[in-house]
Amino acid sequence: MPLDDATHRYTLPGATGEWEIVIGLEVHAQVQSDAKLFSGASTEFGAAPNTHVSLVDAAMPGMLPVINKHCVEQAVKTGLGLNAQINRFSRFDRKNYFYPDLPQGYQISQFQFPIVGEGEIVCERDDGSRFTVGIERLHLEQDAGKSIHDLDPNATYVDLNRSGVALMEIVSKPHVRSPIEAAAYVRTLRTIVRYLDTCGGDMEKGQMRADVNVSVCKPGQYEKFRETGDFKHLGTRCEIKNVNSLRFIMQAIEYEARRQIDIIEEGGRIEQQTRLFDANTGVTRAMRSKEEAHDYRYFPDPDLLPLELEESFIENIRVNLPELPEAKRKRFVEVLGLSEYDASVLTADKDRADYFEAVIAGADAKLSANWVNNELFGRLNKEGLGITESPVSPAQLAKLVSLITSNVISGKIAKDVFEIVWAEGGDPKQIVESRGMKQVTDTGAIEKVVDELIAANPEQAEKVKVKPQTLGWFVGQVMKATGGKANPQAVNEILKSKLGV
Repeated sequence: MPLDDATHRYTLPGATGEWEIVIGLEVHAQVQSDAKLFSGASTEFGAAPNTHVSLVDAAMPGMLPVINKHCVEQAVKTGLGLNAQINRFSRFDRKNYFYPDLPQGYQISQFQFPIVGEGEIVCERDDGSRFTVGIERLHLEQDAGKSIHDLDPNATYVDLNRSGVALMEIVSKPHVRSPIEAAAYVRTLRTIVRYLDTCGGDMEKGQMRADVNVSVCKPGQYEKFRETGDFKHLGTRCEIKNVNSLRFIMQAIEYEARRQIDIIEEGGRIEQQTRLFDANTGVTRAMRSKEEAHDYRYFPDPDLLPLELEESFIENIRVNLPELPEAKRKRFVEVLGLSEYDASVLTADKDRADYFEAVIAGADAKLSANWVNNELFGRLNKEGLGITESPVSPAQLAKLVSLITSNVISGKIAKDVFEIVWAEGGDPKQIVESRGMKQVTDTGAIEKVVDELIAANPEQAEKVKVKPQTLGWFVGQVMKATGGKANPQAVNEILKSKLGV
């Protein structure tokens, strides 16, 4: 896909010229809660089928839903994290449709009066540039169960463990303009809810999935509609349901946009549809014609009173919010002096940020950032481990960094110590002491080695005087002669003095 690096304008080529993409996303995020939205049944993942189902979840006659206060708190907390308006009044509605794994024949959701209104988040593209996506709303709703079609060729099985699990549906405005931006938006959203601890964000476990709305338009049309906020007539959109990975989101958008362009340029018309993405073939296929709100026959749920939140309830959640990734990134840059890149890498995941902050409690921030981002993450990636599985603890890495800054060991020796700690564990300071790994800072001892090398290599010494950049050869020889233990700064200073460069 062609990209203008200066404007971040993405276009797709067609027979009639360039086309642009307009994308809106509806992200379903499972609320981090031990119990379901309207019952006390467990939400634990991986249980045997139909073992976490209450009478309410199974829609037994006479069973009434009771709102889970914790889920309401989690929705408000998420709304605050999205810089969004928290609505003091919200209401639950019945969204009527039939599906085998929807026991009631309707879903309890929120339609006209959601718990969270408009907000916005700042997202980061792969090149470090940022863009803002508006949030239309966040509402609470219950999840359906799961239909299983591959256990029997003649029957469909139903698992109701997910039935009634609380979801936050986070609806973006159509401000996303490319597959890359769509992935960046979902990644940012996932990071925020993880920082807030309102959703686990594990897409493989179904804790987060996206419905992706895609339409195409000619260059210049989008800007005209965005000025007024009216996107209704900006191309017919198709919705791709339940996409559960960032890679699949990008692939689905790319395919769907090209499909629509081909149809339009051949004189056809885009039908508003709900489509599914086939990860095996990389294509989208029609599922059903797109429903409108009236198709669901929404009406207020008579079994649930409206939610009326007191300002003190909202404020208590606000004052207890954790530091969010964007604020943390700014602090790392402005207070700790880290580069924008290092700060972005460290704050992209809450566990990474927590690990780093534990390290700098006892070590220099800039050097710690280098070690966490390069040595530690590099080794973790190589081994296929996450930061929480690191064999090297924050305390161990902090001691290692402190040994470097106090000139006890060099950076090269530190890498050897790191490998020992990774493989065997132990205290870095004790490892250095017991294995004689301290760097040589005795200038007399270093001078002796330098003198011997210069005497043995007169031609190389003369070459350095003519080409000072060849000094590195002597530095390498000194380090080799001292087993890598000589202080690099002292080696350079002594060599320059001896050779007159």
